[in-house]
Amino acid sequence: MFFSLIIPVYNRPDEVDELLESVSLSDYSAGFEVVIIEDGSTITCKNIVDNYQNKLNISYYFKENSGPGDSRNFGMHKAKGDYFIIFDSDCIIPKHYLSEVAKSLQNNYVDCFGGPDKALDSFSDVQKAINFAMTSFLTTGGIRGGSEKIDKFQPRSFNMGLSKKAFEVSGGFGNIHPGEDPDLTIRLWNLGFETKLFPNAFVYHKRRIDWNKFSIQVNKFGKARPILNSRYPQYNKLTYFFPSVFSIGFGISIFLLILLHDTLFKCYVFYFLMIFVVSSYQNKSIKIGYLSVIAVWKQFFGYGLGFINSYFKIIVLKQNPQKAFPELFFKS
Repeated sequence: MFFSLIIPVYNRPDEVDELLESVSLSDYSAGFEVVIIEDGSTITCKNIVDNYQNKLNISYYFKENSGPGDSRNFGMHKAKGDYFIIFDSDCIIPKHYLSEVAKSLQNNYVDCFGGPDKALDSFSDVQKAINFAMTSFLTTGGIRGGSEKIDKFQPRSFNMGLSKKAFEVSGGFGNIHPGEDPDLTIRLWNLGFETKLFPNAFVYHKRRIDWNKFSIQVNKFGKARPILNSRYPQYNKLTYFFPSVFSIGFGISIFLLILLHDTLFKCYVFYFLMIFVVSSYQNKSIKIGYLSVIAVWKQFFGYGLGFINSYFKIIVLKQNPQKAFPELFFKS
């Protein structure tokens, strides 16, 4: 099977260098290509790509900025492979990754798969804390860490595989961002394709963001979900409401605390204490445990408030999503 690695990039040449270096160490013996799509960057990675021409079968394309989903589609149209593997530019790929994917597809072929993400020891403490918040069973149910139900899995586009056939039939990613990956997954399900989690096909997801960028990111995640729920109500889940309930509940707990009823507030204290203890143990660092509490706080309240805002505008007021939240949509 010939793989095409599809990597959109925007103003992050250093990330591309790390990613390509990790890919160049792959133990996969069969052929594969790397397709880099520069999405209108002002700081390009062309010179980085040139440095790998003798190490990898690699091609480089520059296009006007139109977002990651459209850039991935562009790359898949240009690719020569019969199976596409999509990475974010801030990923580092283990050398066994492609071999693991090939083995998994040989044993149980599926037209779309997703893999989890992990943190390297070399990551910063903030990156490790954010990784914990995004992957822990205590926060997301492990949907990015590999513990989500293996069948009916919604792959995330930082680590996602898609057959050429599935791409051609579905048309690839839409113009919403974030949310383009679950949108594509649901459309694939409706077209009769299956998706699976490949637990051992993990990547190291570096997430070069600060606290402010992380808050903005998860807030957008929250805004995108009611839009997807309105498009595909049959795939709505109660768990999507949890961060909003969590946020509202915390406000209620503070109000009750003022009235000298502290039971609900103690539940929140206990939950964040669990976050601190589990993260400190897993990361072998009290500091990362503390930072994980901050990361989870920002994750839940950023997502929850974004969800509430979007739910009111999209579900209650029936507003047009692109008019209500133009920042979530790229021009195709």
